[in-house]
Amino acid sequence: MTHYQAVERTGGQALVAQLIEEGVEHVFGIPGVQLDWAVEALREAKERIRFVVPRHEQAASYMADGYARSTGREGVCMVVPGPGVLNALSGISTSLACNSRVLMIAGQITSEKIGKGFGLLHELPDQSGVLKSLTKWHGMATRPEDIPALVHEAFVQLRSGRPRPVAIEVPPDVLEAKAEIALLPRAQESRTEPDAGLIAQAAAMLGGARLPVIYAGGGVMASGATEAVRALAERLQAPVLMTEGGRGTLDDRHELALTSLGGRVLLPHTDVLLVAGSRFVDGIARPAFTSDGCKIIYLNIEAGDMAGPRQSGLAIEADVLTGVEALLAALPEGIEAPSRAGIADAVRQWCDTQVSAIAPQKDYVAALRGTMADDDILVSELTQIGYYANIAFPVHGARKLITPGYQGTLGYGFNTALGVAVGNPAQRVVSINGDGGFAWGMQELSTLARDGLDLSLVIFVDGRYGNVHRIQKRTFGETFVTDLRNPDFLKLAAAYDIPAEAVDTPEGLAQALRKAKERGGPALIAVRVEEMPSPWALIHPFVPPVSPPPPNPLG
Repeated sequence: MTHYQAVERTGGQALVAQLIEEGVEHVFGIPGVQLDWAVEALREAKERIRFVVPRHEQAASYMADGYARSTGREGVCMVVPGPGVLNALSGISTSLACNSRVLMIAGQITSEKIGKGFGLLHELPDQSGVLKSLTKWHGMATRPEDIPALVHEAFVQLRSGRPRPVAIEVPPDVLEAKAEIALLPRAQESRTEPDAGLIAQAAAMLGGARLPVIYAGGGVMASGATEAVRALAERLQAPVLMTEGGRGTLDDRHELALTSLGGRVLLPHTDVLLVAGSRFVDGIARPAFTSDGCKIIYLNIEAGDMAGPRQSGLAIEADVLTGVEALLAALPEGIEAPSRAGIADAVRQWCDTQVSAIAPQKDYVAALRGTMADDDILVSELTQIGYYANIAFPVHGARKLITPGYQGTLGYGFNTALGVAVGNPAQRVVSINGDGGFAWGMQELSTLARDGLDLSLVIFVDGRYGNVHRIQKRTFGETFVTDLRNPDFLKLAAAYDIPAEAVDTPEGLAQALRKAKERGGPALIAVRVEEMPSPWALIHPFVPPVSPPPPNPLG
């Protein structure tokens, strides 16, 4: 491995220098005594790397995740040990669920005291074990000379195999100590190549299919394979069913683009299904689809995501991008698939009937979409509009809809949107929240105001945990502890000098969003709403749809 010339540095300076070498431009975190020498190094390098400081460690990890998933670059957060690490773990668990490239830099207690149980400030019994349980890879520095290699290996892990969070721990004495330390060159991207024989089999199956369909999951987005999947779909004339994590694989205006809702119509009639980068199970861990008459091809970096309880099929363990590119190259020469745009359109019409029946969510999502440019970014939340938007908000490009994945972390949205806005200064970011979830991060109005981020914060206000309220009422006939005592959101915004407006209709929301976008910078919009109908019929295949699927779309 090539090393640069050794120079005397503190461990903190080595940490920051290697981050810069790896291409890092932002670190999200909160200073603290165990991190002093790292923070001092960030101050020294502030012209090359920006330290973004929120008001809570939870926001630091969520911001790193939002930054990573919306830009395709690695997100980095840094927190003190003990409570700082624990506070940040919800963002790390979301990163794990969403295949997000996030590096957590965790402080530690003094090296010689680790594991002794002396009850030192911020000590945990087994902090390393906690981090290992939620990350793909973990390392700890024992000498300042170790730091560049550890940071480098973290980025090797982030840029190879399945993209998931990693963590390194650096004790304060290691950050303070000086040594002759050499940096390492930037870690290069490495992708897992598919087996050529399996690719040949899959290409023959797809090329000879009567109705090939592509099922695109979050792995398509994580691997940057959207253009390759579009090319494959067009070559095969294969409709593309996009999961929540796969939204944006195709522009929703593309003639072959469908959401996973369309699978209820299309999948029973397909004979060859390519499942690309998806866990392919529903919300209660059942296979997303099984059929004796359908041959399934799985393409996934994770072998376990192609095994039971899923239907057996041809399993290709590889990066989605390299796998799809190999399939394109292996398709029979001169293949001329018939247009299946009409089939996709028939499925889309049925889907439109389903989503149009869920109101007022439909009208509020129309207001959001109608005021946003194609490349503006929507960050959803665990709120009635957010659930609906994940399946019904039209997405016109990759990384333009950010969801919490299967973690379903209430309160992730506003914090995550801040990281999205930092990473995408040329795009307007819209963060939709319920009044319940927003309270998890309302202190970050300080961060929004301080940095003047180009973000519209929309809070749907019904005065309760709406989803819990509806479930309790349906299940038990009564509700309990679901009501909220909210602040005056306009006064709260005014306290931070953030422009704010209150509305109570979709039309009012649209007008407020337009004004906010024209003005630029932060905006808060409080939308008064009442109880809304359940959107589960759009999301979960085990919930009956509004109307039954139509006859065979093949005619």
